[in-house]
Amino acid sequence: MHKQKLICLILCTSIVLTGCAAANTEKVVATPTTTETISAANVVTQTTTQETTESAVFTNRDLDASYSEVESIAIVLNGNDISCNSGNVSVSGSTATINKEGTYLLSGTLADGSIIVDADKSEKVQLVLNGVSIHSQTTAPIYIRQADKVFVTLAAGTQNSLSNGGSFAVDGDTNIDSVIFSKDDLTLNGTGLLSITSPGGHGIVSKDSLRLTGGSYAMDVSGHGLCGKDEVSIAEGTFDIIAGKDGIHAENSEDADAGFVYLENGTYRITASGDGISASGSCQIVDGDYTITTGGGSENGQQHTSDQGFGRGQKNGSVPTDRPQLDSQDFPERGTGGKGGMGGMGGKGTDRMNQQPTNGQNTTAPIEETDTVSTKGIKAGSLTIAGGSLHVDSADDSLHSNSDLILLGGTFEIASGDDGIHADETVTVASGSVNITQSYEGIEGQHVVIQGGDITLKATDDGLNAAGGMDGSGFGRRTDTFTTSGDTPSIVISGGTVYISASGDGIDANGIIEMTGGHVTVCGPTQGDTSILDYDASCTISGGTFIGTGASGMTRGVSSGQGTVSVSTGTQSAGTQITLTDSSGNVIASFTPALDFNSIILSAPQIQTGASYTLRIGNATQTITAK
Repeated sequence: MHKQKLICLILCTSIVLTGCAAANTEKVVATPTTTETISAANVVTQTTTQETTESAVFTNRDLDASYSEVESIAIVLNGNDISCNSGNVSVSGSTATINKEGTYLLSGTLADGSIIVDADKSEKVQLVLNGVSIHSQTTAPIYIRQADKVFVTLAAGTQNSLSNGGSFAVDGDTNIDSVIFSKDDLTLNGTGLLSITSPGGHGIVSKDSLRLTGGSYAMDVSGHGLCGKDEVSIAEGTFDIIAGKDGIHAENSEDADAGFVYLENGTYRITASGDGISASGSCQIVDGDYTITTGGGSENGQQHTSDQGFGRGQKNGSVPTDRPQLDSQDFPERGTGGKGGMGGMGGKGTDRMNQQPTNGQNTTAPIEETDTVSTKGIKAGSLTIAGGSLHVDSADDSLHSNSDLILLGGTFEIASGDDGIHADETVTVASGSVNITQSYEGIEGQHVVIQGGDITLKATDDGLNAAGGMDGSGFGRRTDTFTTSGDTPSIVISGGTVYISASGDGIDANGIIEMTGGHVTVCGPTQGDTSILDYDASCTISGGTFIGTGASGMTRGVSSGQGTVSVSTGTQSAGTQITLTDSSGNVIASFTPALDFNSIILSAPQIQTGASYTLRIGNATQTITAK
């Protein structure tokens, strides 16, 4: 039975979290809903940060790892054979087939064999691993051929191991491809240890739903670590996964509501040649501790051609002429000044979309997609993270959504070979601490909405980017495709603290930029056709504090509902302090850029249009009038 997950997270002006109710009285823990037996959920509404609700992923039995040893059926593994005194189990050499509902207690070692569950479709089976070691040269050590649901319990204080020799024989029309392979719902629980080795396939696979509610797992596999067709849901556990493909993978090409990942808690150390966590549907992370490395890490990211080189062309025509040009004796240049403004000359360069020489011409022919392996940290149809500690070092995007991406809380340490955070539609940051230490573009989406949180990012191209159509930065696809509904790309900042260090544009929108609150600092370069603020339609600052330094050649004007100071300064050295004071000597803004600069934009509620202010850069001062 397909499970359908409803993300009960509604983001408007405030954040409203709603638990989805369902019938039945069996207690469960989690947030999304399924069609399995669940309890009536409490509804929690919140208007500020994050909170999760108790609702409907895990049943009581998923969470209950208890069993009665006296009432269990013992299956003893004896090297090359198996002993069992129950008629519920048929034994043939080194293969035991369980054909009735019940609890089965497994112990011992099996050199080359398998445990098969082949019960009635209405029956539930519990397998208790009580210190077992099973190796199967040509099939799955544990194979669930049929049952309503199977529970694999790791007995407390035990160490268990399952391994395959590198090949898998076909069972009729079933392609077995993992160490634990289930055609029906599968849950793993308990507190014991399980090591899995699979040199020719996956670790644990369910062709229905895969849930884990406890235990410690160490996996070294050539395929996916954990894989569920309808879902992979984890309530708790410790996971050390080395995977030749994805660490955690959920995919259902037949049902858009399935193929989801739900992670409530746990500790995860994932090293994957593919994606760390991948969901064709939604992915929701509530809490937990995650260390994810993909594709060898950010140092193996694709080599990008930046927007800032010649040939890019200047957006919307000429540089504004209403900016004060301060005399060199007021703010002396270091050297001969920055380059700036050269893109409009049509010199030779590289077109970012097609990665081909442009010779100053605008080319829009799309390139063909490649079969490059996806190496994203977390990738999903939609992604919501409400808490936890995440350390992601990825060759491609660290956090990626094919639709919306929402951060409601958590701590993020991100190093990316491409985008730090990317959504094909809307990226929303409502809360949390985000530190992007390496990226091509820091945060990118059709729309970028920042309502709160503490964000620090470093980008070799744009810091914040709202793009429309196609963006050539997509590693593995060569292009990231955005919505084409005619919706104008936008960056809207209403709260939070943002610090951007960018080698391209600080904030770039192929549409509008709007700031109504928060505190934003941009530290940009002086070289190339870069800008502190770059946009196609409009840029409005009507609230909050904005401090920006960078290049002057491509600087755009700002429409402001509050006073703004925007000046060209001549090239100044990194580490030169900037201070803006009012006529009474009160400090309105103070900043020491980490990069050279020749342009400044300052806007704050204390700055009044038409009023005079003193701008000090290093030891030089100048009186200016706010626009």
